[in-house]
Amino acid sequence: FQVKSENRKTIWNTEEVPEGSEFDDTWDPREQPEYQVLFKQCVGTEDVFFGMSRKDPSTACCEEMVIKIKLPETNYSDIALDIQDKVLDLRTPKKKLLLHLLYDVDSKNGKACFLSEEETLEVTLRVSRKFDFINFA
Repeated sequence: FQVKSENRKTIWNTEEVPEGSEFDDTWDPREQPEYQVLFKQCVGTEDVFFGMSRKDPSTACCEEMVIKIKLPETNYSDIALDIQDKVLDLRTPKKKLLLHLLYDVDSKNGKACFLSEEETLEVTLRVSRKFDFINFA
């Protein structure tokens, strides 16, 4: 048995640790808020009526992911939101959500909007898959 790692004292490689595990806190007593994950597609008449593109109604053909999070009795200023390529981490004084995302997202160019009337935070993230430039050209 040989260890290929440069540091022989390491227990595991960094590739073996799932992304976002540093956010896991099983001892945090805050409850998880209700949330929905929705997908958006940009379609035109050529898609709807003629089926000329390669798009279908599946999530594999969606360009954006929208996460709606119910946050009752929460002020906008109390929300801490951190988005990585595969993880959404939301924390408020009463709620905590650690969501491992279904697809990689463009974490630098997302947008979030707090709807105070509905007490809902809407986070829109662009899905970034490796071959979208070929599939949706």
